Amino acid sequence: MKISSMASALAVMACLPASSAFAASCENLAKLALKGAGITRAEVVAPGTFQPPDGPPRGRNPYTTLGPFCRVAATLTPTSDSDIKVEVWLPASGWNGKFQAVGNGGWAGVISYAEMAGALQGGYATASTDTGHVGGRGTFALGHPEKLVDFAWRSEHEMTATARKVIEAFYGSGPKLSYWNGCSTGGRQGLKLAQMFPEDYDGIIAGAPANRTAISLWIADAVLRDPARYIPPAKYPVIHQAALAACDAGDGVKDGLIDDPRQCRFDPAVLLCKEGDSPSCLTGPQVAAATQIYSNAVNPRTKKELFSSLVPGSELGWGAQAAGPDVQAMTYDQYRYVVFRDPNWDWKTFDFDKDVVKGDQPENLIMNATSPDMKAFFSRGGKLIMYHGWSDPLVPPVNTIKYYDQVVGHMGGAAMASEHVRLFMAPGMGHCAGGEGPDTFDKVKALEDWVERGQAPTRFEASHSVNGRVDRTRPLCPYPQLARYSGTGSIDDAANFSCKAP
Repeated sequence: MKISSMASALAVMACLPASSAFAASCENLAKLALKGAGITRAEVVAPGTFQPPDGPPRGRNPYTTLGPFCRVAATLTPTSDSDIKVEVWLPASGWNGKFQAVGNGGWAGVISYAEMAGALQGGYATASTDTGHVGGRGTFALGHPEKLVDFAWRSEHEMTATARKVIEAFYGSGPKLSYWNGCSTGGRQGLKLAQMFPEDYDGIIAGAPANRTAISLWIADAVLRDPARYIPPAKYPVIHQAALAACDAGDGVKDGLIDDPRQCRFDPAVLLCKEGDSPSCLTGPQVAAATQIYSNAVNPRTKKELFSSLVPGSELGWGAQAAGPDVQAMTYDQYRYVVFRDPNWDWKTFDFDKDVVKGDQPENLIMNATSPDMKAFFSRGGKLIMYHGWSDPLVPPVNTIKYYDQVVGHMGGAAMASEHVRLFMAPGMGHCAGGEGPDTFDKVKALEDWVERGQAPTRFEASHSVNGRVDRTRPLCPYPQLARYSGTGSIDDAANFSCKAP
């Protein structure tokens, strides 16, 4: 062994507690026998040295402050066509006795390393999966129905079972509590686990659950089918400011946020150009496009509402779906590879009459988590925290409210449901984070307090930062309550707001 390698090994060993603290060494986990799975890596990672496979992250590096941990990688093969990669990270010291799994985004296809780092930093044993394929596109689903099932729900459940076995083998006992933490696809995954496998987790955080609808096609139809209706991104701020001018002060405070956009009566026609076109106005076709983006999708023949669309306040993020299939190909993959099973499918042929019906067939929506029946999860004491940013430009926030209301109805009313599930809507927050509104709040601590101490979350103290400096705090209230200003003090201080019924 080279001197440098020996020094590195000794440094790692020095960071670990006495071997008697563990039932097995990290390296010996490579020999762990798992049904339908194989360990491919089991190694100790020295403090601050982890690097994800695709290289160091841009901006803040979440791995530099990590303590030593045991990194275990495995491949799960519940079917002959499965190739599910998972990683389990185990703190070498300071384990809190609990397990926190983290979810994915988009089509997944990658381990959520940054989110695992956050869980590990909090003392948790943690796990993540690539959901059974590599890369953030839906191409894997074509001709591989079992891989689609892996993505839809099986990979998360199999990962959970595997992680528990690894944890027990390493520490000598399994986790005393298990939590799920995810947003977007991760939010959908959390709901799916609660619905299908109610015993997997004691508490679930589900943000902006990305259940599949034809929202991307609705927006494409609005702005891309007819070139005259295309809205240049440079005009998004113009529309946004007009929406704020119409709706910002509706809650009694002019703060650049719309607290409940459903109450906003903004008509983009106020921006209609007097003549010609200019950067500060909208042409007639552009007004029609913006109006459609704000409007719930409807069947052109029956006029029946199909699904919710975006709301006033989301304009700055419209480019995420209005850029077109060449830029955002992944948003069209549900129809390209799952529904129509044709890599050459042209989105312009989509018919909002018959094709939405085809897309909503159960075999095409096996990943969606829309069942309101959570009784099995709730009956064993499970707690569910849901959240969604009102300015989300990817997943319509009203869809989450509709789902929450269905769960409440299934539970027999708000009083019963509030013992198990609470929803928090965040004004000005984008998709999972970001935006002009406060977007940072401690969801994990709230879930711990609820599950472990019976203290249900009554509000979150959320903050907004610019260049690392907090410039505003605001409470996020359990839906349908809203944050209301007391009338005195700074409107940028959460202490001057209280949660009240609308």
